Amino acid sequence: MANTCVIGLQWGDEGKGKIIDILAKDYDIIARYQGGGNAGHTLIIGDEKFIFHLIPSGILHKDKKCVIGNGIVFDPKLFLEEIEGLANKNINVAGNLFVSDRAHVVFPYHKKLDLLQEKQKGNSMIGTTGRGIGPCYTDKISREGIRIGELMDLEHFKEKLKKNVEEKNRVFVNLYKDEPDSWEDIYEAYCAYADKVAPFVSDTVDLMARAINDNKKILFEGAQGALLDVDFGTYPFTTSSNSAAGGVSSGIGVSPKQIHNIIGITKAYTTRVGSGPFPTEVDGEQGEHIRKKGGEFGSTTGRPRRCGWFDAVAIQHSVRISGVDSLIVTKLDVLDDQETISICTGYKKNSKLYSTFPADIDVLNNCEPVYKEVPGWCEDISNVRDVKNLPENAIKYIRTIEEIVGVKVEKISVGPERSQIISI
Repeated sequence: MANTCVIGLQWGDEGKGKIIDILAKDYDIIARYQGGGNAGHTLIIGDEKFIFHLIPSGILHKDKKCVIGNGIVFDPKLFLEEIEGLANKNINVAGNLFVSDRAHVVFPYHKKLDLLQEKQKGNSMIGTTGRGIGPCYTDKISREGIRIGELMDLEHFKEKLKKNVEEKNRVFVNLYKDEPDSWEDIYEAYCAYADKVAPFVSDTVDLMARAINDNKKILFEGAQGALLDVDFGTYPFTTSSNSAAGGVSSGIGVSPKQIHNIIGITKAYTTRVGSGPFPTEVDGEQGEHIRKKGGEFGSTTGRPRRCGWFDAVAIQHSVRISGVDSLIVTKLDVLDDQETISICTGYKKNSKLYSTFPADIDVLNNCEPVYKEVPGWCEDISNVRDVKNLPENAIKYIRTIEEIVGVKVEKISVGPERSQIISI
């Protein structure tokens, strides 16, 4: 079987965690390649609910190896909390979970800076989760970050941490008029984390290379969505990493030639958390109805998600930049009671019609979506497991998406549980 990458095609929250969990049984290794504690992959299995921020969603399969790659920004406190949560449910990760020694570490000063910077932006807030992701990636790019391998060398770690905290404190005190951080307190806490994280730390570049040489089947798990990609998303209202498929090679350390299949996940409608352009957003009663029916509240922040119609222009853009081979459409059941459903096929601003996704934020903020209206099916489909039993109009909706986007749909999710999936 080919190595497969699973990415979100919207602004995150597409249901990637559930799909990874379903697909994981057919793979040997599940690897996260970017993002950090700002991700929130939710799985519902029977009566139990799992939310993973750092640990790959395949961890619930006890015979699978899970890898946290170098492209992740790693919060050791959050990581250990996730392991403890799994242990409380009698899930042992020892021997199955590996963390790259090249991944950068998130520190309290990253989280503090994240919140201070966001507050200063006022009406131009990005909508950050406040988990220090952006500032940690900034330190990485400016070559001031601390990697997990350095965290394991406590003396070297001490000197670098002290220097970093002193630099951050100059910003906190002089620019933001805030209190300085104590490097001693951080050092003490992170030495304790280092001791507990150490058994999971590995040269994952070597691990992945050996796996490829042994013809192991690999499932690459993306976080957020392609429209949040720092290069190709709605910049600056994006995450700080490459969340499209291009992030796999740099985030895991494998050749692009080792990615054989790319699956794009999209909801049957569109959602977004936080600020940023959203051409198909629906306000008022209709938007609130979709939010409540879809349970659209962030698994990381709890914030209500903005809701709107399916945006085929944005999806085409995501498909193009990642070379998506097939689609999985999630939450189709949320549209069960819609008499008419809208699909955005273009944007109009003044007299100009846009058929491709523009880089200009002003266009995205002020355009008028051009819609194709399709009939709904007004029937509960949450118990359907065979595509032959789907209502005719539900099938037509999926076929219309395929026709406009230009990619086939291979699966449909009709509910949050592992069993609520339909293969086409």
